[in-house]
Formats: sequence, C-alpha cells, structure tokens
Amino acid sequence: MTETVHMETHGFQTEVKQLLNLMAHSLYSNKEVFLRELISNAADAADKLRFKALSDADLYENDGQLHVRLLIDKEQRTLTISDNGIGMTKDEVNEYINQIAFSGAEAFLEKYKDKTNDDQIIGHFGLGFYSAFMVAKKVEIITKSYRDDAKAVKWTCDGSPEFTIEEIEKADRGSDIILYIDD
Repeated sequence: MTETVHMETHGFQTEVKQLLNLMAHSLYSNKEVFLRELISNAADAADKLRFKALSDADLYENDGQLHVRLLIDKEQRTLTISDNGIGMTKDEVNEYINQIAFSGAEAFLEKYKDKTNDDQIIGHFGLGFYSAFMVAKKVEIITKSYRDDAKAVKWTCDGSPEFTIEEIEKADRGSDIILYIDD
C-alpha cells in the first residue's frame, strides 16, 4: 500500500512534449521494444545493487534473491515491471527520468525525425524508458532507494507535458513501473 506524503506537479519543456508524441506514435516500428527496454532497466537496477553489495552485503536487507517480475492485471489493463534492485531517490528520479533523458531532446528530435530504423535509435539519449508511452496512456514509477534514509517516490505522467512526483510510503527497496495500457 502506498500513502502520499507530498505531491508536486511539474511541466516538461516544449521539445519534451514533441518527443513524447514521437515516442508514442512513430519512433519504433516494433512496438514490443518497450518491454525489452523496461526489463533491461529493471535488470540493470538489480545488477547495480549486486555490485554495491560486493563491498556491503547488508544492502540486501534479508532480500538477496534479486528479481525482475512482470505482473499483468487484465481487469485494470495494467502491466507492471517490478524489481527489488537499487531503486531511486526523488533526486535520482528527477535526474534520470526528468533531466538526463531530455537534456538532448531537441538534438534527438532533429537527428531522428525522419528515421524509423530501430537499431539506430534504441539506447541513444537515455530514452528507452519513454518507449512505454507507445502502449501506455499513463505510466507510474513507484520506487524506493536501497539507502537507509531514502523516502519512496511516485512519478506519474499521462504523456502530456506535465508529470507529478510525490513522496509516498513503500516498505521495500526497488521499483515498480506500472503501465496503464492504452486502447
């Protein structure tokens, strides 16, 4: 169960709106690429925790069986990619989800606006996460860092130029990426 502590609404820059539209409607010819990107991100989170635990085994917090799970809720039309890896803090969500991915958004749009070859695009500019908007009308990240003093965070975006970020309660480290599947 998650409980909201504090919520903020932010807007993306103009080029980010264009980028989200491009990601959702025309960038990849193979729509299933979103799943590969999100599973890869979850596996990377587990690997990062495993690497840090080489020098501090206490990081596992009695949860050393690292995993990536896919959960499908047909009734709610959601797909959740869940891991118990390194997780993120609010600052890390802002850095990795909101800033780094879009720091080169304008250059990305210019360079790839007329291309459709997945092999030239996948993995560039840190945009793999946003491929989720090819199939989802809304995406949520619920995450908690492995750090002792970390507060859990929920990031939500419906593909519009705005997103919300809020502190919530979450018991365990790791991330859940919840896709609300579009028609």
